[in-house]
Amino acid sequence: MAVTASMVKELREKTGAGMMDCKKALTETDGDMEKAIDFLREKGIASAAKKADRVAAEGLAVVKSKGNKAVIVEINSETDFVAKNENFQKLVNELAVHVIAHTPASVEEALTQPFAEGQTVQEFINSSIAKIGEKISLRRFEIVEKEDGDVFGEYLHMGGRIGVLTVVGGSTDAELAKDVAMHVAAINPTYVTRDEVSQEEVEREREVLTQQALNEGKPANIVEKMVEGRLSKYFEQVCLLDQPFVKDGDQKVGKYVKSKGAEVKSFIRYEVGEGMEKREDNFAEEVMSQVKK
Repeated sequence: MAVTASMVKELREKTGAGMMDCKKALTETDGDMEKAIDFLREKGIASAAKKADRVAAEGLAVVKSKGNKAVIVEINSETDFVAKNENFQKLVNELAVHVIAHTPASVEEALTQPFAEGQTVQEFINSSIAKIGEKISLRRFEIVEKEDGDVFGEYLHMGGRIGVLTVVGGSTDAELAKDVAMHVAAINPTYVTRDEVSQEEVEREREVLTQQALNEGKPANIVEKMVEGRLSKYFEQVCLLDQPFVKDGDQKVGKYVKSKGAEVKSFIRYEVGEGMEKREDNFAEEVMSQVKK
């Protein structure tokens, strides 16, 4: 039986599942609406759809490396309670291994890739939602490649609340790369070097600092020197190599890494849920919500 757009629309309205999932369900069941609903329920997609409007801003970040490739991934759940669940942690690790092995170009592509036992990644996540009882989503990932003479630094803070992946060149010292990753986790720089800061951003900051100095009543002839000094402080805030190293505050990160004959090529820092609306549940309510399931 031919599957029409109106049939797909009807199934979507009944289950809340995605368009492609509905089309597949109708195709697999020869257009039988009730069987298609059952098909989606069996796959965990219908129950997942019921949770689609919930906010999933908790979860874990994880970093994996294999050879010259590494990946940092963020998987979200609704509560920190579930993020500590062994099954959720297993799911996070399995998805990270999949991403590094199959190198999808985007989250959308990753979700459509074959995963295991005939499931796609999305179907695997949906079946996990049905078991765990919360909305789970693959939020983002980034795949990084290094050269043979470089080393990856991997660091997870608070079990994965913050994840950092660094690439350090000219060295095979994994401990050095990890130390840099630890610094990034703690201080949260925006750039590696001053050269990465756009001229537009520098000029905007210079204008603000100039106006601040003038408002303080400083003489115009010394404002320029003051502004340049304060700009250096600004670079310390945003540029990794300009920051005092967390493990040795007497040295800047750049100087410390250079003393080891190395250079920081890049870093990626994920903080779980950053930029997302957070739930306001208190811990007691969170526990009770799990007990009642």
